[in-house]
Amino acid sequence: MAKQAVLLLAHGTPETVEQIPEYLRNVVSGRPLPQQVIEEIQHRYSLIGRSPLTELTMEQGRLVEAELGAGGDAVRVYVGMRNWRPYIPEVVRQMRADGVEEAAVICMAPQNSRTSVGLYRRAVEAEAAGLRIDFTEGWAQDPLLAEAFAERLRPALSKLSAEVGAPVPVLFTAHSVPCRTVQTPAAGESQPRHWPGEGADPYAQEAKRTAELVAERVAGIPKWWFAFQSQGASGGPWIGPTVEATLDAIAASGVKTLLLQPIGFLCDHVEILYDVDIAFRRYAVALGMRLERPESLNASRTLAKSVAGLARLGLVRLEVERAS
Repeated sequence: MAKQAVLLLAHGTPETVEQIPEYLRNVVSGRPLPQQVIEEIQHRYSLIGRSPLTELTMEQGRLVEAELGAGGDAVRVYVGMRNWRPYIPEVVRQMRADGVEEAAVICMAPQNSRTSVGLYRRAVEAEAAGLRIDFTEGWAQDPLLAEAFAERLRPALSKLSAEVGAPVPVLFTAHSVPCRTVQTPAAGESQPRHWPGEGADPYAQEAKRTAELVAERVAGIPKWWFAFQSQGASGGPWIGPTVEATLDAIAASGVKTLLLQPIGFLCDHVEILYDVDIAFRRYAVALGMRLERPESLNASRTLAKSVAGLARLGLVRLEVERAS
């Protein structure tokens, strides 16, 4: 019987403002960034104190491990980060040292962009050596994922609607990506580095589908929209519509109170604690709108059940492959 484990992958985040330059070099694979961009990111982190992404992902890993154990599967769950400590290569090497022979690998970014999620896969496979892996490509339509978001949205919607005396509409968001990473090139243009497979990138459609599945599960939403947030500072256009442009249109339609729920992020970090709680809220106030958001998934038991279910499927696939 092969020794199996689960590996969860996430973006990673530094512990201090002073670590931001090194962290950003990892994010952009060593490409130079303007000093003003570095200083702006440092400013954002200083306003929220710190990003809890790493510790929250570790907690999610513990919850998934407990969920697997409750189901009779004594499987260890490891957590690796692409852009900060614990780095994915270090964690994979530790797994091999621990005697792990097979691993179900799940990226804690449910909507699959082949270029971004592909970088996580490359990082694992570069250190895998004899470790056999099953990589979950995307899980945007997982029912328990949608239910986890719905569980957070229902009480927030009920509370805010009661406060204002009318049903409150919802804006769902996911992180934007550069247009070049998702567009199918025209004849003669270079092909984006999709990984694995070829063809159009599914990210935008998967993000919108997650929003649809959440909205279907929450009664009382009078209307909802979808937008992409947190466009980066790198060159070239990023996919939209942006949150800012969408807020402009929503305010112009007469909406005075709005709930914003990010459905592409599984825990609090700078894109929620700064981008949503500070920047978008400030932008909405300038438009005469009140903007609130539900609690992030963080230590959601339903999320843990979702990830544990994906892990079980991956481990079974490895068993079947080994037996064939």
